[in-house]
Order: sequence, then C-alpha cells, then structure tokens
Amino acid sequence: MYALIASFPILLTVVLMVGFNRPAKQALPLSWLVACLVAGLVWHMGVLEMTAQTIAGFLSAFETLCIIFGAILLMNILKQSGAMASINQMFSNITRDARIQAVIIGYIFAGFIEGVAGFGTPAALAAPILISLGFPPLAAAAVCLIYNSTPVCPGPVGVPTLTASSTVASAVTGLGGNPDTFTMELTKWTCIPHMIGGFFIIFIGVCVLCKVFGPNKSFKDALPALPFCLLSGAVVAVIYIPMAIFAGPELTSMVAFIIALFVLMIAAKKGILMPKEEWTFDRVEEWGDKSWMATRKVSTTKEKGMSPVKAWMPYIIIGIFLVISRIAVFGLKDILNNEPFILHVDHILGFENINWDFKFFWNAGILPFIIVALLTIFLHKMTKTEARTAIFDSFNQVSGAAIALLFGVAMVNLYRFTSDASIGETVLSAGQTVEEFTYANSSMLYIMAHALANIFDKAYFLVAPLIGVLGAFMSGSCTVSNTLFASLQFETATVLGMSQVLIVALQNMGGAIGNQICVNNIVAACATTGTNGNEGKLIRTNIIPALIYCAVVATIVGVLLFTGVNPMPELLQ
Repeated sequence: MYALIASFPILLTVVLMVGFNRPAKQALPLSWLVACLVAGLVWHMGVLEMTAQTIAGFLSAFETLCIIFGAILLMNILKQSGAMASINQMFSNITRDARIQAVIIGYIFAGFIEGVAGFGTPAALAAPILISLGFPPLAAAAVCLIYNSTPVCPGPVGVPTLTASSTVASAVTGLGGNPDTFTMELTKWTCIPHMIGGFFIIFIGVCVLCKVFGPNKSFKDALPALPFCLLSGAVVAVIYIPMAIFAGPELTSMVAFIIALFVLMIAAKKGILMPKEEWTFDRVEEWGDKSWMATRKVSTTKEKGMSPVKAWMPYIIIGIFLVISRIAVFGLKDILNNEPFILHVDHILGFENINWDFKFFWNAGILPFIIVALLTIFLHKMTKTEARTAIFDSFNQVSGAAIALLFGVAMVNLYRFTSDASIGETVLSAGQTVEEFTYANSSMLYIMAHALANIFDKAYFLVAPLIGVLGAFMSGSCTVSNTLFASLQFETATVLGMSQVLIVALQNMGGAIGNQICVNNIVAACATTGTNGNEGKLIRTNIIPALIYCAVVATIVGVLLFTGVNPMPELLQ
C-alpha cells in the first residue's frame, strides 16, 4: 500500500508526459505538488522541511542547468563562428549515411565524452553535431539518449561503479570480504554483460532511427547497417572488456571509445562493412513529422571555410582539460574539488542535514564549457553581433528546461529524504531489527524498491536492473541511483542467497540504462536540441530500447546465477 501511494507522483509524471504528451515544464510542477501531499500527509514531513528540501533541489538543479547552458552556448558559438559547418563537412566526408553517422557520433564520440565527463554532457555535445548534419532534432536527441548507456558505468572516470562499491564497502567488510576485490569484480561483471548488451543497443539505436524517423518507417532500412554496428561493438569490446577486468573502472570508457573513434572513422572512410546505399535525412522537411523539428527558433549554421583543426580546437581543448582534471594523477582533480572552489549553502531553513555544496569549477558546464565557449569568441574572431546572437539563442533554449529541472530535482529530494519510523516498522516487520529508521530504510523511494524486491523473490535478478532504472529515472544519474539502492540490492542478494557482486552489477547497469529515459536527461536533451515540449514523445520512443537492454543484461546475469557463478562466494558463507 505504501509503495503504491509513493508511486502516485511518478505515475502522474508518466501519464502526463507519455499519455497526454504534456511538456515536462507543466507535468513536473504538478507532480512535485502531489509528492508534497504524499510526503506531508503520509510520511509526515513538515511543511518547513518540504520547503527546505525543495530549495535544496532547486540549487542542485542549477548545477545541471549550468551543464546544459554550457553545452548549448558552445554549440551556438560554433554555429555562428563557422566552426560547426567545418565539423559537419568533416563527418560528411567520412560518410553521408545517417545510420553510420549516428553510430560514430552518437555512440562512439559520445561514449568518450561520457568517459571523461558524464552527467548529461554526452547527448548535449553529440546531438547538436547530428542536427548540423541534417538529423531532425528529435531524432538526434532520441538516438543519443539510447546510446548513452553502455559507457556510463565505467563513465566519468568510473564514478558510478566506484560509488556503488563504496556504498556497500562496510557490508562487504562485515561479511569477511575485501572491498578492493569487490570493486574489481563489480567492474568486471558490470562491463561484460553491459558490453554484450551494447552490441544489441548499437543496432537498436539504428532500428529506432529507421522505424520511427525514417521515410519508409521500416526496420528493413536498418539491416544494411548491421555489419558496421557489429564492427563498432567489437572494436569497443576489444578494449573495453580487458580494461574493465585488469585496470578497473576509471579509464575503461575513456580509453575504449576514443581509440574506437579513430578506428571506426578510418573504417567508414575506407568503406569497411559499410552499407552499399546511403540512407540520409535529405528533404526530411517534406516527408517528416513536424513534431520532430525544433520548437524554438535558433540561428542557422554559418559557412566561413574554417579549417578543420581550428574548428575542432574548442572540443580538443575541452577533451584535454577533462582528461587532466578527471584523472587524479595530474593533481588538478583535488584542487577543483576543494576550497576555495566550493560554494556552501549550509543549514537551509535551519535544518542541519539539508545543505548544498557547489564545486563550481568542477561543474563541466562552467569549466570547461562556458569558459572555452567564451574563449572561442576570440579564437575564431567572431563579431559582436555573432557573439550576441549565440548568447541570446542559448538563454532562449535553456529557459524551457529550467522549470522542469527545478521541480523535477525538488521532487526527487522529497522521494529521497522522507522518513517515517512507523512506515519503516510496518514494511520491515518480518523479523528484521533496525536500530534507526531514516531515509535509507523508510523513504518513499526505498519503500517502492523494497516492495518490488518482495514481489519477485527468487526471480529478483529480473527486477534488480529495473530498480536501478527507477533510481536513474527519478534522480537523472546512475551515480545517485547507486547511492540510493546499491545497499538495498546488496542486502537483498544476501537474504536471498544470491551473488552480491552480480546483483549490485545489475543495479549498476540498470542505473546506466535509466539514462535513456530519466527525466533530467530527457529535459536536457530537448533543451539542447530545441525540441522542448516533446519530452513525453522521447520517453515513449526510448522506453522499449531501455527495457530490451534490461532484459538482455538480466538474462545474462540470470544464466550466471543459475549455473552457480559467484565471484565472491566468501560473502555468503
């Protein structure tokens, strides 16, 4: 009953956005209001505390808005400076086939960006490039979100996987295990099924492109691209899996996808396993759906004959900076994550545990995106008119995402930080001893996940990735999903006598798969591509690929479980 009550705001969000195609900026404020009613009337959260958590959510949403704005600003400056036209020409010279462009840019290039930055930046950078190559904006957003899955777990220098491992480290130690061993095994058994699922998702992305957005609305148009899709998966896997097994999560996506990018660009240029006939979005305005196009008018790309090196220089600078700043050995990571580069908002409305810390130079939107975007104005010798146009367009595009993100993240805070001992005691009444009921074991989000676990019991491996998806759908982050549910997954596996490594791996993979449909990413992608108001259509488009991916990894792990595979059997002795 409590789980059903807690699910009302989520169900309302889905019904409004998916069923009635209402824009997120309308659906999420209403869902937040319903979440307030549930938190107040059922979980007995006070009005002042709800207000404080809402303010904290607004502040957290500002961090995501910085990333969105930075990516949009860079894109618009490159459009005005003539750089984007040069970049388009380079990709067009490799191939004009939109299916292959989607794989190289949406999966491989964005996979590298996920490896160094993550947190919404891959789709924000890759989708505008696809749009500039002629993709309908909604198609670019959809395919980039679908592809933002495989690289996520060992993505931004391994943070999601390391977070899952650190969250359960004390439990691992308590059962006589080694946390470092758990981290390596978790990385291995996350990345092997994840990469197998990646083979499917590369082709599924092309299928969605052809079936949903193609002129013939046919899966048959995707088949000629299957050989190149398999080649792409193989090239990534050859590096991705050994890196995961022997090096850990920090460099896996970064290294695998950047090497694959160069290999596959050369392969496409030489025609290796390429489709015989090109498939493009030429004249899409004549046969396409108007809802695929941008709902906000922005400036067009200018052609100035800029050299490819000069055009790519902002991205090169960003890539170099992200690598240097995200890998601890260079020393910059510690500097940017500590004083004086942290803005503190402590004890919001007097609550000691409600705080906000903004590491402003660690935010990829500010540094490097906004800083590099502004430097590009001078690097590319833009006129004042061009610069003003780019900045105006950027504020115009990001404004539609602001309301949705503010209330979306605020609602997540209510889900995460509700706490009621009587509800916790009712739900955990089956002989479990709990010293203290907190948001970790009696929150709205925890109660929902706990109910799913009880329903599925021995078939729990089927629902484990869905819990990860739920966490990502609500929070917009695989890392936060792991923070919320890794402990629950670990403890449930222990109670059911299942391998904790494999079940937490499913949580990790589910959190990554949830990126395809999570509200934050959907809103960010729509803002970046100028398709605000189509969030529900994107969720409807991407939900099937997400469920297929979940089914693939759950099946693989289910086979492992039923054949007795347990990477750390000592944790069940």
